[in-house]
Amino acid sequence: MLRDYLELIRLPAVFTAPADVVMGFFFVTQVADFDATAALTLGLLVTASCLLYSAGMVINDLCDYREDCRDRPERPLPSGRVSRRAADRLGVRLLVAGVLTAVIVSVIVDSAAWEMAVCLCCVIVGYDLILKRTLAGPLTLGICRALNVLLGMSAVGENWEFCHFYIAGMIGLFVVGVSVLARGEAGRSRRAVVLLGIILMMAAVGLLAWLPNWRPLLVQSTHWYLFVVLMAILVAWRCHPAMVNPAPAVVQRTVGQSIRALVVLDAAITLAVAGAVPGVAVLLLLVPSVLLSRWFYST
Repeated sequence: MLRDYLELIRLPAVFTAPADVVMGFFFVTQVADFDATAALTLGLLVTASCLLYSAGMVINDLCDYREDCRDRPERPLPSGRVSRRAADRLGVRLLVAGVLTAVIVSVIVDSAAWEMAVCLCCVIVGYDLILKRTLAGPLTLGICRALNVLLGMSAVGENWEFCHFYIAGMIGLFVVGVSVLARGEAGRSRRAVVLLGIILMMAAVGLLAWLPNWRPLLVQSTHWYLFVVLMAILVAWRCHPAMVNPAPAVVQRTVGQSIRALVVLDAAITLAVAGAVPGVAVLLLLVPSVLLSRWFYST
């Protein structure tokens, strides 16, 4: 029973959500100021993010029920392992719990966390119920991820500058690319769509090259530019099989790898602005994501 629910929420992918939040948190918080209150705040923000992400996955499967009955009958809802009524209750409770957790953060540190959580909640529901099958679907998912980064940044209020929206937008653009790539994962994808997804992901990585212009980094600029180039090459290499053979299994595997690549991006940004310890902590989120992907699907 528990496995069925963990499968429903895409457990391996859940670990990519806190990576955004931790990166956003340390983008606006000095490591020297990381005290017990900051640790509690970060823990609550991570919890809120995971709850909202899981809610989105549950509601997504509820909305895709008929399609999954046809194309993915082995999944928890079409197979009957989890009832639609139980999934409906779970999705609502996860949404409410996520928002309430963010409200607690706002009470503790007088931040905009609850506002970001409410916005994220609305975008998640709007995507699943209305926008998913429209041209705005990938953009909406990108906005979800950008808001997730801003949720982490909300720990210090709303005094954001251009660089904060720049980083949130970069993560959002990468997810737009992943979403475009995933559009046809149930059937054979068109190469043009796969190529567009790859271009968008590489463009997002490329935008990182301008980060030193907007935010002082703890690493040398040359090292940062080298990372950007290597990350772009890695994205192209990982996505190349889907371009050559856009079969469902290949595209699904590429989408899963691209989702986990988000953790690498978050870790690199965290390391560059906050140091090795927070950066490595974010990168370690890959461990449960990769290990659990052997037993649970993430797309």
